[in-house]
Amino acid sequence: MRQAHTVEQVRAAEAALMAKLPEGTLMQRAAAGLAVAVSNFLGGTYGARVVLLIGSGDNGGDALYAGARLARRGAQVTAVLLSSHAHPGGLAALLAVGGRVGATSDIVSADVVLDGIVGIGGRPGLRPDALAAVQLAEQYGVPIVAVDTPSGVDVDTGETPEPHVRAALTVTFGTHKICHLVDPAASACGPVHLIDIGLDLPPAEVQSLQAADVRALYPIPHGESDKYSRGVLGLMVGSPQYPGAAVIATTGALAGPIGMVRYVGPDAVAAAVREAHPEVVGDGRVQAWTIGSGLGDELDVPRIRELLDADEPVVLDADGLKALDDSGDHVDVLATPHAGELARLLGVERATVEAERLKYARLAAERFDVTVLLKGATTVIAGPDGEVRVNTNATPWLATAGAGDVLAGLCGSLLAAGLTPLDAAAVGAYLHASAANLSSSGGPTTAIAVAQALPEATRLLLS
Repeated sequence: MRQAHTVEQVRAAEAALMAKLPEGTLMQRAAAGLAVAVSNFLGGTYGARVVLLIGSGDNGGDALYAGARLARRGAQVTAVLLSSHAHPGGLAALLAVGGRVGATSDIVSADVVLDGIVGIGGRPGLRPDALAAVQLAEQYGVPIVAVDTPSGVDVDTGETPEPHVRAALTVTFGTHKICHLVDPAASACGPVHLIDIGLDLPPAEVQSLQAADVRALYPIPHGESDKYSRGVLGLMVGSPQYPGAAVIATTGALAGPIGMVRYVGPDAVAAAVREAHPEVVGDGRVQAWTIGSGLGDELDVPRIRELLDADEPVVLDADGLKALDDSGDHVDVLATPHAGELARLLGVERATVEAERLKYARLAAERFDVTVLLKGATTVIAGPDGEVRVNTNATPWLATAGAGDVLAGLCGSLLAAGLTPLDAAAVGAYLHASAANLSSSGGPTTAIAVAQALPEATRLLLS
């Protein structure tokens, strides 16, 4: 599991460790890992032209000491000092091995630029001289490797309200930070390479499940399981306007761990569902519901609110979200909005939600007392107790009509099989993205293809 800690947590852990180590040890550990990562990024060190953008913080020190190591291996290293308070030890180490202090114009001929402008405590945005240097690298297509975090992003929220570095690679130390996992900042990080420097950290505020974590949570049937004990899901989805939503959501649900699906809806839509899936049955007792995908004119708010107040957990998607209010106990409800739907629920602009995804997912979870799965390039899942999980393995090809219906059906299946809303959301988002990667193979895909790839994605996970 990837753990993403706050700046305060990281600084406390660093201070505790530094108190036990000789002075400078932690920075040398970081610099050693950074130098190796940069060398690997370049595919070699000898003759490489490396420019360091150096501010006044410890990240500048990390970059200078890493630059010294690269210079000893044959790189041509130039430091561009963006502050009069550059780390003196790091600068001396660089100059002692043949590195030099240069000008912003040196970026034009560089093979790589190291972003050591600000540390994790920096505010969003860049000063004019730093911004000019970053823009020059972008203009000439010189890749930037961010030291710890891309300078200019908000480390603790993942927000990017001001100009910032867009890195080809981020090399971070000790733990992931929230900006590495939460968009829009996560998209500015590029791949994130974690260097272990020995920090002893508390539980993280934000987590990202990996394959082993998902495997451990997945409800695998045992030898005495039957279709009822595996779980029965009720689907209240689709309408004469959008019959495909019912078929797609049902396909997603049947690809999950449950033993039976019950479809409740108009006869014409039910016929379309059973033509695609003859094993689907009608109304009856269920262990969970998926409600909302493609309901259109079939939206029955009073009926949905009855189900929200009943004992069975509910996935609430698309049109069904219109039935959500801030009254009652909804802790067994998983709401699956995209940014526009969440914006309507909270009475804000869509662009505001997209710019502050973590903030508004948490706000909605607290206000409505539900688990919120905010769909996007990085999916943010916020529980009503403040716990957050993020899914980062999706392909951009997953942004296709009907993909959310697949996810709603799959998450309902996982709820019916016994997972909590938070676990169902995390497992569902991971498998949904994995299936999209399989079905797209680097090119376009469709929602039904994603749903049909779910069994194979699950088999690969569990094998």
